[in-house]
Amino acid sequence: MKFIVDNWMLIVIALTSGGLLLWPMIKGSAGGGLGAAEVVTLMNREKAIVVDVCEQGEYDAGHIGAARHLPLAELEARLPEVAKNKALPLVLVCASGMRSSRAVSVARKLGYEKVFSLRGGMNAWKEANLPVSKT
Repeated sequence: MKFIVDNWMLIVIALTSGGLLLWPMIKGSAGGGLGAAEVVTLMNREKAIVVDVCEQGEYDAGHIGAARHLPLAELEARLPEVAKNKALPLVLVCASGMRSSRAVSVARKLGYEKVFSLRGGMNAWKEANLPVSKT
């Protein structure tokens, strides 16, 4: 007990740093990010709409075959015309998963109910050896 009282600052620092190290893992699981296999299942079973939010060059270099292209900058204005049924699952994809995570909040703001990001983006898709289409 004396150790805890004497070193309370070190204990607080250790707990804080541990929490900060675990935060990305906790946030990733709660943030709705799906792995590549989960996205395939969602596409096959629930007819999920896949929207690639990459820029044109990235999209042309490789994208999921069923993905519709809609750059992040145009997402808020054009998503309702690309994905009309807001009840269907919507999977947002980019190169690494960073832009698609931001796009999830835009889609939720527009009223989409089931919105997910492909965790790891196209990099994770390619690592899972899933098919990639090129324009």
